[in-house]
Amino acid sequence: LFGPTQVHSINHSKYVFVIVDDYSRYTWTLFLKHKSDTFEMFKIFAKRIKTSTDLKIKNIRSDHGGEFENELFTNFCNKKGIIHNFSFPRTPQQNGVVERKNRTLQECARTLLNSSDLPKNFWAEAVATACYVLNRVTLRPMTKHTCYEMFYKRKPKITYFRIFGSKCFILNTKDNLGNFDAKADEGIFIGYSDRSKAYQIFNKRTNLIEESLH
Repeated sequence: LFGPTQVHSINHSKYVFVIVDDYSRYTWTLFLKHKSDTFEMFKIFAKRIKTSTDLKIKNIRSDHGGEFENELFTNFCNKKGIIHNFSFPRTPQQNGVVERKNRTLQECARTLLNSSDLPKNFWAEAVATACYVLNRVTLRPMTKHTCYEMFYKRKPKITYFRIFGSKCFILNTKDNLGNFDAKADEGIFIGYSDRSKAYQIFNKRTNLIEESLH
């Protein structure tokens, strides 16, 4: 977990819950408004993993932060048969995989924001995009496979990648348009949907994040 950030995201998040698969190094980023939301988010994540991949979480490793070392986490792990390992206090190197991933995601997100001149409250979208891209282009050490390929057993497609922060236009399919009304709204490309094969666009007219293929 890293945060709290100095600036709220567009969706009012202040923390990022980073989860890394130890075998493939495939990474998930979950955004939280409060540190106390960590356990509920982990419960949702564990159920989603089991449903979508038929895989069961066997072990988890974390530091001794109060958001991980508590009665709720202990009871949940005992019920699901999950072994919860902790790194030794004041030795972050024992949890070095996720510590390095946190730093990489933050550096990538900073680069995306600075290169696109977007406001800092787009930081969550930058982190999510960095994670999405890194999963599909980073080779797992000592192998010739990406993290995505090792986790999902198939090669990722990257032909649809676009430049973060670039100007784009969204086909307006929601409003009843007149004969001479503009058919598209101007937007900013801010990432990829994790629910469907679509782009995430910040609509400059409505100030809302929309998903679109058009």
